Amino acid sequence: MEPAVRIDGKQVAAEVIATVKKHTAGLVGETEITPGLAVVIVGEDPASQVYVASKSKMAKECGFHSVQHTLDAGTKQADLLSLIETLNNDPAIHGILVQLPLPDHIDEGRVIQAIAPDKDVDGFHFINVGKLGTGEISSAFVPCTPAGSMVLIERVRGRDLSGLTAVVIGRSNIVGKPMANLLLAANCTVTIAHSRTRDLPALARTADILVAAVGRPQMVRGDWVKPGATVIDVGINRIPAPERGEGKTRLVGDVDYDGAAEVAGTITPVPGGVGPMTIAMLMANTLVSACRIANRQPPVF
Repeated sequence: MEPAVRIDGKQVAAEVIATVKKHTAGLVGETEITPGLAVVIVGEDPASQVYVASKSKMAKECGFHSVQHTLDAGTKQADLLSLIETLNNDPAIHGILVQLPLPDHIDEGRVIQAIAPDKDVDGFHFINVGKLGTGEISSAFVPCTPAGSMVLIERVRGRDLSGLTAVVIGRSNIVGKPMANLLLAANCTVTIAHSRTRDLPALARTADILVAAVGRPQMVRGDWVKPGATVIDVGINRIPAPERGEGKTRLVGDVDYDGAAEVAGTITPVPGGVGPMTIAMLMANTLVSACRIANRQPPVF
């Protein structure tokens, strides 16, 4: 068998960003509405700061109005909610993103539900979750990681997945459940599996499309993969890499890439697969929000 074709998430993400830039320039030129993204970070978590910096940088590159609010770790919940209310009412802001995790004294759920659903570009508000769950995808915001994963699947398999079987390993609200809903909307037959699933390898082998989103390094082995399947690896895990020197680490996904690539038809690498798509879809969602405000047809990604 031929080894799997590697799905280049960096390239597809670059294509999404190019579309965002083009439509943003058109929107600004014709309506004078500039897509606005506000990113809120609470505390000094280094990983969160890296993410937020890259989001703000990409927003500027796309020609957006980009605002960043950095609050100290001791910020009261009431003050954070007050800031979100201000952003909800700011006509220059079309997307609001609160970087998770938040400090322990702040109720994440309450903060997420305080964001106006039409500015909820992360797609976590119950209204957007409900729209996705009932198939109202054209008016919903879909969480960025599953949305990006779906774009990669469509590039390989087309937009209509009728007759194909998908298995999603992981049932999180951020990836697993919305991923399953997107696949259902594309006419896939979908099973959600998780840590309590009996004989997970046998179930995984039934999948034409296998999505791994569990957060366990290299859990999905090559012999879990159906020959010719499309494998989407959402996991990002750091593991020790003594071969690179003492104390060194490397990034791996939830899939044993080398083993799976011998069997799969197409597969996403880690890094360079789903990761770049997440930030690209955040930009896409922000542009879509601005297009809706301007009563313009948003682009399809």
